[in-house]
Amino acid sequence: MKFDNKYAMKLYAVTDRTWSTKQTFLNHIEESLKGGITCLQLREKTLDDKSFLEEALQVKELCRQYNVPFIINDHVEIAINSDADGIHIGQSDTSLTEVRKKLKDKIIGVSVKTKEQALEAEKNGADYLGVGAVFPTNTKLDASEVTYDTVKEICSSVNIPVVAIGGIQLNNIKELHGTDVDGIAVISAIYSKESIQQSTEELLREVNTNLLQNKIKTVLTIAGSDCSGGAGIQADLKTMTVHGVYGMSCITALTAQNTTGVFAVEDVSPEFVENQLDLIFKDIYPDAIKIGMVSNSEIIQSIIRKLKEYNARNIVIDPVMVATSGDPLISNKAMDTLIHDLMPLGTVVTPNIPEAEKLSGITIDSEEKMIEAAKIISQNMTGSLLIKGGHFGENANDLLYTKDVSLWFTSERYHNKNTHGTGCTLSSAIASNLAKNFSVTDSIRNSKSYISGAIKNNMNLGKGRGPLNHMY
Repeated sequence: MKFDNKYAMKLYAVTDRTWSTKQTFLNHIEESLKGGITCLQLREKTLDDKSFLEEALQVKELCRQYNVPFIINDHVEIAINSDADGIHIGQSDTSLTEVRKKLKDKIIGVSVKTKEQALEAEKNGADYLGVGAVFPTNTKLDASEVTYDTVKEICSSVNIPVVAIGGIQLNNIKELHGTDVDGIAVISAIYSKESIQQSTEELLREVNTNLLQNKIKTVLTIAGSDCSGGAGIQADLKTMTVHGVYGMSCITALTAQNTTGVFAVEDVSPEFVENQLDLIFKDIYPDAIKIGMVSNSEIIQSIIRKLKEYNARNIVIDPVMVATSGDPLISNKAMDTLIHDLMPLGTVVTPNIPEAEKLSGITIDSEEKMIEAAKIISQNMTGSLLIKGGHFGENANDLLYTKDVSLWFTSERYHNKNTHGTGCTLSSAIASNLAKNFSVTDSIRNSKSYISGAIKNNMNLGKGRGPLNHMY
């Protein structure tokens, strides 16, 4: 499982046998999964290795059913042998550097109490931080408290997700508002309750309402400029604004275009692209990123370097190859770099049918062919693929393909020629939803509903294929 956003930190559950028996332990975990936990850490201090591994395999299967990351607490061999999604370690446990050597592609979380520890963990490759104890706790008696100001300082100093832990209950979550934590980790607030599912649901609502709701999310578009305002960064920023997120832009190319076609393209230098990205990431770190028009291989490589350098998350890639008017927007060399180097970094990649045909090398004229193309394209990916199906038939069914699992989003086809910038708008909407901590599936569902409304509005501007009404 790729750890690609802060959503997993929203409600992070840590197990404890205090309130369970051997017979009820798995049932209690499943109740919390049904209630909406977004990550689960299996914490065992007394089991022997054989029993721990047997239990880990059972819990992992439960987490897989609910698409929730499964983390092992402080036991590298159990994490390896159970094929867990990751491990969480403390300051006195095995060093992060040694753990990363053994768990190269897994999630690694680290417990910290100071800004210095946080920066060191991020530097050494931690994927997230657990900060605490933020309140007095009976679960870990030797845990000293971390002040509100220290939590806030840690959150503002790192670019990886931060989860608060220690003594958190339903009635004190709101006291963490303003720290900028990405979520809470709890034990007794879930597993000591009579109704675990109900308690989990109540915690999730409280987190959404009093911890995360008023924290404005930030989204970056890396794309070309459309001087007519219907596509590119102009469409992206409009979409982000109406979704209530703060939009930023890194311009990769200038285009002279309108609703009738693209008449000229001026690429920005790779060095200037990198300069823009450095200044954005160092000041206002984006919660999500949309990548659109990247017309040459050098620019793509510059973007890749910066995404990796700053540990970028929630990356939505719209593989723009041809404008709505039919004009080409990418070179063959750039397409090869896009496929083999950039797309593997994507959380979601969103080609339309013509783009999916270019990426897969096959003709797509049916939903069966969409699935066949998805299998081919996904060979170069670790994230999800969304093939947009609005180019044939009387419907606009989109295919979400993730690790050999297909999910269809069905809708009718709206007969409106004015669809300039539709792909830019959809991918920006998905990025905006991911930034707001929606799952990939819910982000796509919400965005598809938004784009349908923008098309159905039937705004009519220009002499060619006009733009959508982003503000409908």
